[in-house]
Amino acid sequence: MIELEQEANAVKEQRAFLIGFMQSGQDRPVIESQLDELADLVRNLEITPLEPEIIKIRTPQVRFHCGSGKAEEVAQLVQECEADILVFDSDLTPSQQRNWERLTSCPVVGREEIILEIFASRARTKEAVLQVELAKLEYSLPRLHKAWSHLSRQRGGGSTNRGQGEAQLETDRRLIKRRIQQLKDELVLVRKQREAQRKSRNRRPVAQGALVGYTNVGKSSLLNALCDADVLVKDQLFATLDPTARRIVLPGNVEMVLNDTVGFVRKLPHQLVEAFKSTLEEAVLADILLLVLDVSADDIDNQWETTIGVLKELGADEKKMVVVFNKIDRLNRDEIPMMLARLRGLFPGALYVSAETGENLDELRRVLADFAARSRTLLQAVVPPSRYDLITLAHGSGNIYEENILPDGTVELLFAIEEKYQHRFKEFLQ
Repeated sequence: MIELEQEANAVKEQRAFLIGFMQSGQDRPVIESQLDELADLVRNLEITPLEPEIIKIRTPQVRFHCGSGKAEEVAQLVQECEADILVFDSDLTPSQQRNWERLTSCPVVGREEIILEIFASRARTKEAVLQVELAKLEYSLPRLHKAWSHLSRQRGGGSTNRGQGEAQLETDRRLIKRRIQQLKDELVLVRKQREAQRKSRNRRPVAQGALVGYTNVGKSSLLNALCDADVLVKDQLFATLDPTARRIVLPGNVEMVLNDTVGFVRKLPHQLVEAFKSTLEEAVLADILLLVLDVSADDIDNQWETTIGVLKELGADEKKMVVVFNKIDRLNRDEIPMMLARLRGLFPGALYVSAETGENLDELRRVLADFAARSRTLLQAVVPPSRYDLITLAHGSGNIYEENILPDGTVELLFAIEEKYQHRFKEFLQ
């Protein structure tokens, strides 16, 4: 009988009751848009979101963030719709979470915890797994009450006067803090390995680009279309967590390396911004950023503001940037002229492409080729046989215009190369 009940519970569809707070001066459509995104996040964990509830508050309260009377009303709604979990678009304090759990008899989580769970389910490489575990532990440390809610946790008194739950919590805190330090030490080693790999890749004078933008705007699809790659593409939030680099040959036989990065989202947990610094530093180290936006989305302005906000936090907002509107094939053709007229006023110089159909991708390739070519200078050199490492370097740039090998093995070259490598040819220039 117990086994059958367990099986029934295992296949039971979980239902989430979503709650958003709206303070004075906030626009209701913005709150609704955030709740729609929260519903998408919840679906990524295979949990069914119920009709969301927006709670208006004048001043945040200590106990429930809203007034006690409104909290009682919400608890009644949760009971009536038989929700299994309560999900808040705003992150509550640990004490507020405990109060809501006592009131509703349901597990209570915030948007931040939902995002952490999605990241945990998608991480594949060792670095991503370590980063997610670190972020989850740092988030859960002040919220350990959940794991031991059935035990006594009375504070006060000496060590001999502690309840069983309190002793267990103290033990858990020490174990978690120790594990956090272990993870940080492991990440230091992994990052050193990544730095070594990056240095090896950067020995060749190839410009570096990075695709950045909101989650699910089609960055990986765009990388695949431009580079003829096979990066995972899925119509879901955070389908790609691990950085991916692909080489692309552009018009004029110019090469570039494009890096796909993790997508951004509103209210990205601070722990994840910190924990994924090494993943996102591809954007910091890139020579040019392709800021990808979904032209068919209703919240383009939010996508832009969120992406720019994260780039500022990373110190990458001053880099050369090309705004790329993807998914133009999804627009109603009758609406395109009006839509493009508005966007061109807001984003002059932006490109409008479709990774799905390939529309205008040639124009994007030309823009990248022009940038890569401008970063190189035309040189003429006579290189002796003893310095064939320089010949290899010149060929690696992909811009050899003339090459003449003399009988004694000396090589006369007319070539273009990035400015940062010119000093290596200095003594052989003509």
